[in-house]
Amino acid sequence: MLLMLNVHPSRANDLLTPDPILTEPYVPVSLYRDCFDNVCARLVAPAGSLRLYTEAMIRDSGQPDPIVPDAEQHYISDLPDECMTFLLGSRYCETDELSDFAWANFANTRPGWSRVQAIVEFVHNHITFGYVHARPNKTALHAYNERLGVCRDFAHLAVTLCRCMSIPARYCTGYLGDIGVPLDPNPMDFSAWFEAYLGGRWYTFDARHNKPRIGRIVIGRGRDAADVAITNTFGPSKLTGFKVISDEVTA
Repeated sequence: MLLMLNVHPSRANDLLTPDPILTEPYVPVSLYRDCFDNVCARLVAPAGSLRLYTEAMIRDSGQPDPIVPDAEQHYISDLPDECMTFLLGSRYCETDELSDFAWANFANTRPGWSRVQAIVEFVHNHITFGYVHARPNKTALHAYNERLGVCRDFAHLAVTLCRCMSIPARYCTGYLGDIGVPLDPNPMDFSAWFEAYLGGRWYTFDARHNKPRIGRIVIGRGRDAADVAITNTFGPSKLTGFKVISDEVTA
């Protein structure tokens, strides 16, 4: 198995306690960094039931996602090399299928932050959220056509439209507790959002919620969900239980 459950290295210095991946029964777990600098774990799962779990505390600024209206869009020729892959189509982000739509609807928006926000608002209003609408093979084009999905579908469609408009965009997954917002009665889950490269840095955008949030803890970044799956198995397996708890702890 391959696992992506550790906090991303960009937040590692904020950890107040370690976040090792533990198993029942015990099996050795080794770590490596993938090409997107995510922490990946690998193990050989025994036959029968296997429990995987981790627990940690992390320091957070308590500040919401920044809003920078004057963040500029770069000419492609001025982008750093590491941004180029985030302009291209990928497994769940069919830029070739949605390019005409993107240019027809967003070409007249102001380049930069305003253009990304226009895309976020479109996706936020276009897709209806519901856990029953999730499926592993749903792409940005499916989400656009069906207008139904979960947070990863919001992120995939927004990422795709940004790339169509020559704005580097990368998919993110991680923890997002109900801090500073009304409690969600649904069971907690991992969350998906995206980052766009503007004004010389990556900024967080969330097409599902479409508002700055507090306590966003990134686990993985990549081209799309295929790069940051929380588990990959090589052979038949069945998920029998799943629980995420992300709570605020005050001093």
